[in-house]
Amino acid sequence: MRGFLDFSNGVFRGIMTIGKIWWLNILWLVCCLPIVTIGASTTALIYACMKLHRDEGYPTGNFFHSFKDNFGQATALWGVYGVIGALLAWALVFWNQTGNQTAWAVTWMLVIPYLASFLYVFAIQAKFVNRVVDTLHFSVLLPFRHLKETILMVVAMGAVIYFNVTTNVAVNVATLVFGAGFLAYIFSVYYINVFDHYIPREPEEEELKTETGDRE
Repeated sequence: MRGFLDFSNGVFRGIMTIGKIWWLNILWLVCCLPIVTIGASTTALIYACMKLHRDEGYPTGNFFHSFKDNFGQATALWGVYGVIGALLAWALVFWNQTGNQTAWAVTWMLVIPYLASFLYVFAIQAKFVNRVVDTLHFSVLLPFRHLKETILMVVAMGAVIYFNVTTNVAVNVATLVFGAGFLAYIFSVYYINVFDHYIPREPEEEELKTETGDRE
């Protein structure tokens, strides 16, 4: 019993981590409610999860620090991706209804890089200080420079969607309560591995072509 109550105990630390992920998921849900704040909320969630992996700071403080710091740019990015996503969705439905399979296939060819970029854009915003246009640029490049991490994230996202569509409501509830937090926590491992390639260890090494460095 004494070992179980030890704060350094692996089981206790695991339970604490799950609790923190749950809390971050709640914060994300609440801050997403105005809809226009989804970008800022997602950026804050990813930032807090990357900090959680490294046991830096406190989840609530990290979340709201990033939410405030990135609000303007993250909201602009969400607007760009929202509009493009809506247009692509409309095009898929339109070409499918008209029976133009060539145009439908071409649209899907645009959807793939859009979704790959979407996986990275808010993580880049969370980590690096860039102009919006630079963040968009890097979000298009990095998924294809780091295909292994991109594929693993796509598979994880696809699995969550598949189980939510094909199983019962309990899975939907669990995904609502924990899903975004756990995905962000898992994806943060890949983001950290990818971003470490672009953070200089020596003064002469290059940044991720960013003007002012990373958000620490």
